[in-house]
Amino acid sequence: MRKDDVPVSSPAPPTPLSAARPPRAQPPCPAATARPASRTPPRPLRLALSLAPLLLAAGWATAHRSVLYEGARRLVAADPRWLLAGAGLTCLSWVAASCVRQGALPERLPPGPLLASQFAAGAANHALPCGLGAHAVTLRFLRGRGVPLERATASIGLYSLVRSTAKTLVLLVFLAVSPAWRRLGALAPPGRVLVPLALAAGGAVALAGVLVTVVRPVRRPVALLLRSALTDVRVVHARPSRVLALWGGAVAMPLVQAGTLACVGASLGLGLPWEQVVLACLAAGTAVGAVPAPGGLAVDAAQVWTLVAFGAPPAPATATVVGYRLLTDWLPLLPGALTLSALIRAGVL
Repeated sequence: MRKDDVPVSSPAPPTPLSAARPPRAQPPCPAATARPASRTPPRPLRLALSLAPLLLAAGWATAHRSVLYEGARRLVAADPRWLLAGAGLTCLSWVAASCVRQGALPERLPPGPLLASQFAAGAANHALPCGLGAHAVTLRFLRGRGVPLERATASIGLYSLVRSTAKTLVLLVFLAVSPAWRRLGALAPPGRVLVPLALAAGGAVALAGVLVTVVRPVRRPVALLLRSALTDVRVVHARPSRVLALWGGAVAMPLVQAGTLACVGASLGLGLPWEQVVLACLAAGTAVGAVPAPGGLAVDAAQVWTLVAFGAPPAPATATVVGYRLLTDWLPLLPGALTLSALIRAGVL
């Protein structure tokens, strides 16, 4: 066979370009893509949280309608000029609380939402005792502003400590300059009552110390909280603007609250000098301010008792305290509940 007779193989047909390349991976179906879980609560839950303050306000008003009626009846006959002055001082109390909240944190908070949160916190205080409602609202506000949990909790602790310290200092100043302090001795409970109270307080402090020292799951978060608190205290007190807001607001708060009580007393003809009314308000609030009673009921009873001890007739003294509570808490309750609901719906809280 000759070389020329060798059969020539026909060339292979060209491979299509689409067959030469590996098939592309198809993008996953949008319906099959796993969506990250949303941190926003579902709509029914948000609606329930928004309506809860309104329901609490309506229930409280229904349960205390006789008190509301009596206070409103007496306030109708009161001097409106003094009541207007008391309303202005009440508004200043929310401004002072906002200053203290801002002074307890190094970060700058928006003034408008901060003031709205403190106004709404007044409505939350009627649901929980010892100011826990206001602290819960403030904690949610700070967490919404990106403040870590331990630092937000530390700022609330600093707020409470500075406020109680400033109130005690203001009380000591009034005790030093007013001769009415001698009448407070008759209001002190007997020794057989003070001894069990002191033992109970000492036992509670000792138990808390043992838990913090021995139980490790409790010791670690408490140590982290204290470390954050001490760091923020140093940073805050190194800035004069924060010091002025923190301590200036803390001193102003008891003064404007006591000034509101004095204005209501003047409108109802209480018959006591303003310094005695302020001293009665400060003494009663300092003595029983930690009693776990929602709505400040224990403080109200102590204020009536103190005003009567200073020489006021029982009926005007009771009407003064009822009018003070109506002006500072009950009238702002519905607007505060509406503000709290609006802040929850807007995602601020």
